[in-house]
Amino acid sequence: MNGASTSETGGPVSILKKESRRPKYTKFTQQELPACKPLLTPGWVIAIFLTVGVIFVPIGVVTLLASNSVVQIVQRYDDTCLPAGLTTKDAQVSYIQNPSTAKKFTVILNVVKYMKSPVYVYYELDNFYQNHRRYVKSRNDQQLRGQNVTDLSACKPEDRVNGLPITPCGLIAWSLFNDTYAFSIAAQTLTVNKTGIAWKSDVDKKFGSSVFPQNFPNNNGSAGAGLIGGAVLQTNVSLDMDEDLIVWMRTAALPTFRKLWGRIEQEFQPGTNISVTVQNQYNTYSFGGKKKLILSTTSWLGGKNVFLGTAYLTMGLICIFLAFVFFLIHLRNPRPLGDPSYLSWNRKNNTGEYLRT
Repeated sequence: MNGASTSETGGPVSILKKESRRPKYTKFTQQELPACKPLLTPGWVIAIFLTVGVIFVPIGVVTLLASNSVVQIVQRYDDTCLPAGLTTKDAQVSYIQNPSTAKKFTVILNVVKYMKSPVYVYYELDNFYQNHRRYVKSRNDQQLRGQNVTDLSACKPEDRVNGLPITPCGLIAWSLFNDTYAFSIAAQTLTVNKTGIAWKSDVDKKFGSSVFPQNFPNNNGSAGAGLIGGAVLQTNVSLDMDEDLIVWMRTAALPTFRKLWGRIEQEFQPGTNISVTVQNQYNTYSFGGKKKLILSTTSWLGGKNVFLGTAYLTMGLICIFLAFVFFLIHLRNPRPLGDPSYLSWNRKNNTGEYLRT
């Protein structure tokens, strides 16, 4: 009885309970750790801006020089690889969807600058939204890795054909890019290396060596599957060996994107004319897209990209400009440290103006 009343009235029991909830005494829990409170004086601000500018400007210059050292040839061919007279969208779509028409054309690429080996071959698509939510989700990663999957609802409408599951299922695989290129110089064929074009992590982790295409709609034409999509998949090649598919399945974030198609292990001298036989099969005409073929070298920084160098150079110049502005302001109107007189004001009689004391 006494114990209960003692606990209810805040006696020794309740005091012990409150003390048990207190954190262990440390400098961290009591906020007694040493702290740094920098004082940003005008001198420090000028020095910081100037230091950042001096560091960023050289990095930007070096990055831009590396990007400009990359030599690339860009050739759009969707508009030229068409029979004469096909000027309307309906005519172009009818032509590209007709399997009986020949779609082989020759494009000449002129090498203006020396291109060192290896030369990378890319294709570029424009106005193709691989980042569309429905498109990105139309795949089954467990199936691609070789796991047993029964629910393929995410892949609809390309999930089953005549009741049988599609491997690989989904819109991404079904719309695989299927234009092909054959390169030659003076009737001598150039070999294009198609291995090592995909990310190693994708090959090892995302695509199984025991998974082979089955019931793929493009392999059977439009039978039971509606419209024909893109490329045909070889049924005797496992998914981890089909690097064109692996590259395509890594969806792009922007509607204009490039994907690696192969590389040529040969250098090109200025003045060389490269003949490219293009199989123009991929239908970009129905949605107003563009197709381009790119040959490009690389630098120690990668491919041609001026954004990074421009960003460094711009920020460095802005920092140097701000340091110069702050220096002029401080030089013209210096304020001694610890002098609070600039905070003191007197009101001028009958004028409404304020004057510094």
